[in-house]
Amino acid sequence: MVTDPQQRRALVVEIVVLLAVTLGLSGLRSLLALLDALLAPGSLADQSVAINAPVRRTELLDLAYQLTGVTQLLAWGALGGYLLWRGGIAPRDLGLGRQPTGRDAGLGVGLAAVIGVPGLGLYLLAHAAGLNLTVLPSALADTWWRVPVLVASAVANALAEELLVVGYLITRLRQLGSGEGGAVLASAALRGSYHLYQGFGGFLGNLVMGLGFGRL
Repeated sequence: MVTDPQQRRALVVEIVVLLAVTLGLSGLRSLLALLDALLAPGSLADQSVAINAPVRRTELLDLAYQLTGVTQLLAWGALGGYLLWRGGIAPRDLGLGRQPTGRDAGLGVGLAAVIGVPGLGLYLLAHAAGLNLTVLPSALADTWWRVPVLVASAVANALAEELLVVGYLITRLRQLGSGEGGAVLASAALRGSYHLYQGFGGFLGNLVMGLGFGRL
């Protein structure tokens, strides 16, 4: 735990600035998107939102724009990892940088079931209650680059989330003296916040997943 007052202030400023330009800002935008959906006619379930949506009219421009999104997520994750590394915390201390094994693959599948299924259940319940939008995995056109971009986007999202939300934030909160439960809860709340654009089920489902991932 960091006890020097000046270093503690520096860590607090670092956390605020980093989240303000990364996933914290995404959480605020997601909240605004949810408020906009709530003001629209009909229930949330009558509306839909795509996780990966086209943003430009022409195919090549849309590809370029999608790749900038992937690059941004990778840069966010790298920034969190770099700040920890500057503070003497290596990637291996976060469970990264080691050779995966067959046991890791089996554990990953098991965790996906144990943590992912309740999250999916919360989404379905919220959607049935009119508290969640219909979430479409992708609305991208059927182009030659669609699948590679979806895979790259999934990888980039995973790296950004695990490096920033789990690795960076929980580590920094521990250094500031936060209890384990409080650090994990803050991490889970952040994870849920930038899924608010999906509705209340998206928030709660990712909050539950965040609580699980934060304990690993």
